[in-house]
Amino acid sequence: MSLPDKDADNFFLPNICSPRAVFLLVVIAELFVLVLVLAWTGAGTFDWNRLALTSLFVQWIVLVSAAVICSLRPLLYRANPAVITGTCLSVCLAVTSLFTLISIWIMGSLSLSTLSPGAPVSFWQEQDGQLLRNNIIALIMGTMVLRYFFLQKEVLRQQQAELNSRIQSLHSRIQPHFLFNSMNTIASLITSRPQIAEQVVEDLADLFRASLDKATILISVKEEIALARQYLNIESLRFGERLNTVWKTDEFSPDAVIPKLCLQPILENAVYHGIQPDPQGGEVHINICSEKQIITLTVRNTLPQQDVDNSSHGNKMALNNITDRLQALYGDEAGLQTRIYQSDNRSWFETTLNCPDRSKS
Repeated sequence: MSLPDKDADNFFLPNICSPRAVFLLVVIAELFVLVLVLAWTGAGTFDWNRLALTSLFVQWIVLVSAAVICSLRPLLYRANPAVITGTCLSVCLAVTSLFTLISIWIMGSLSLSTLSPGAPVSFWQEQDGQLLRNNIIALIMGTMVLRYFFLQKEVLRQQQAELNSRIQSLHSRIQPHFLFNSMNTIASLITSRPQIAEQVVEDLADLFRASLDKATILISVKEEIALARQYLNIESLRFGERLNTVWKTDEFSPDAVIPKLCLQPILENAVYHGIQPDPQGGEVHINICSEKQIITLTVRNTLPQQDVDNSSHGNKMALNNITDRLQALYGDEAGLQTRIYQSDNRSWFETTLNCPDRSKS
């Protein structure tokens, strides 16, 4: 995910056809009707008939206008705010005029002979000026709602800018521990195995290019796996047979994305705190899968027999950084958990990262 483009940044019209938006529109419209009826009846007896008729009239206008605007929303995506505002207000006025004329025709067709002498004339039977009055009300309310949408977009834009700044600040803290070790590895390989040394330089360049890229926040799962494999390739040259890695990954579509450099720091901790201190070496198991629209990354590494507590304590800084980035991007929809457990007479440290899979199905 890159920073928002200019067109998306200027588009302030929300999706008003979602269930939550429709519910809010119905509630707000009903509250508006209640205020109108209270204003008409004053301090006298509350007119339930007027409330029912006015609710029916206003709700039809609100829902039909929302449906029309929702259908026009894709066409307005690249329009400027003035065009969006003019189009939405035109739709509201057209729908209001249509239903006003329909209500006048229906009420005009009904017989008024059933009214008792001296009974007040219904609002819907006051035809003179009704079309103008309803359109003025619709114009005022429509303008207020659109103004609210615009201000809401401005607030969200500011929050997004602050969020991007926070994520980049967190991301800039990623400094791989293996930099100097990698440089020593390259130096030792230049004379004996120059082709492998060249490959290490390319892998290291790709890792730091990803680390320094501030425009991209999310990358595809496949790209993140490729970066992680490049990192492990470099470390395998340093540790040799002491580092044994086991991969198990699902097949992901290009649309499946995760936060950039969220897997590599976990692997870095696994190597730094699990493999490096152990003279006998150890294993790192990587399992990446997607189930029920959740992408799960699980990294398990063996721990040195003599210093399990210190090994787990050393993981906190990088893992807290990843947790902060997940919270900034997904809120409570994502999370990171760790645990130590025993298996095959060895202590293992397990890190599990979960984030929403928002790829197109």
